[in-house]
Amino acid sequence: MVSDPERLRALKVFDDTKAGVKGLVDAGVTAVPSIFHHPPESLPLLEPQHPHEQQHFTIPVIDLAAADRAGLVAQVKAAAETVGFFQVVNHSVPEPAMSDMLACVRRFHESPEEAKAPYYTRDPGRRVRYQSNFDLFQSPAANWRDTLIMETAPAPEEVPPACRAVAPEYVRVVWELGRALLELLSEALGVDPRYLEQEFVDGLSVAAHYYPACPEPRLTLGTTRHSDPGFLTVLLQDAVGCLQVLVDRVDDEAGNKQQPAVWVDVPAVAGALVVNVGDYLQLVSNDRFRSVEHRVVASGVGPRVSVACFLRTEASTKVLAPMVTGGHGEARYKSATVEELVRHYRAKGLDGTSALQRFRI
Repeated sequence: MVSDPERLRALKVFDDTKAGVKGLVDAGVTAVPSIFHHPPESLPLLEPQHPHEQQHFTIPVIDLAAADRAGLVAQVKAAAETVGFFQVVNHSVPEPAMSDMLACVRRFHESPEEAKAPYYTRDPGRRVRYQSNFDLFQSPAANWRDTLIMETAPAPEEVPPACRAVAPEYVRVVWELGRALLELLSEALGVDPRYLEQEFVDGLSVAAHYYPACPEPRLTLGTTRHSDPGFLTVLLQDAVGCLQVLVDRVDDEAGNKQQPAVWVDVPAVAGALVVNVGDYLQLVSNDRFRSVEHRVVASGVGPRVSVACFLRTEASTKVLAPMVTGGHGEARYKSATVEELVRHYRAKGLDGTSALQRFRI
């Protein structure tokens, strides 16, 4: 929680505009306000640079139309166990649905302020809400982005007109893709293909982000380093890029990590969707699958538009426990309810630390 009275006043003034970062840009700001300034050590331009590492590490691209099921499961398993991220092509989400979704999100965020203001809220009970930084009053520094959040199955009239004709269909087709991905991940864990969906996943929420061009990108971030709550994230991003993943560097034949991890770009691949393991899946898989930290760097180019779909558990009392049968060793996490995990995530915000550490044994 913010303790500096001057900073708290600045945050409240910004939040009370209900115009978000887009409002600052529309007002013609040429300098990034101090509430968005991040510590120098967390900013890309001041980190040790390893350009050769960026070339060495790549995020896997997996063709879901591959005929070899065992080979497909092996690819998904390898990605989930190592980098925690992969891109999928030849998936079941039509290109028109993807382009229409990006367009409607941009249309909403570029609507007049008076059209967006009724949706601006910090009430988590609202199934559709527009806001700038869900953790504005918790995080050490604000991020240069605005977000439209749509929880599982909002009523049609709750969805803004700009997205009302598009978002429900996009969510439907991504849900079907998510089910197929959960089957592959279940098989990779050596359990029934329907296990993860039937035991845990029954909802999908959407975070539709808008990152305006930043006048001083060296001072801030689009999104602070973090890992995702939920089981699986399916991300649609436009051609701007700026998404980076923190990848471990393995330096000897035994697989020992002897050097710091490196940030790797997730390139915008035409027609692809980005998939990453979430914290809940790392917990229930007992660290077999990795929920990896990632971030979005600020850019003078923009806007960047992205749509993250989080596959999750709706039941707040659902207990998540690590799988320790079948020779998977000792439990590495305490069992926790979804409510406990969500409460901790909301309280800490995007502070650059893993939400799972609190539950690790």
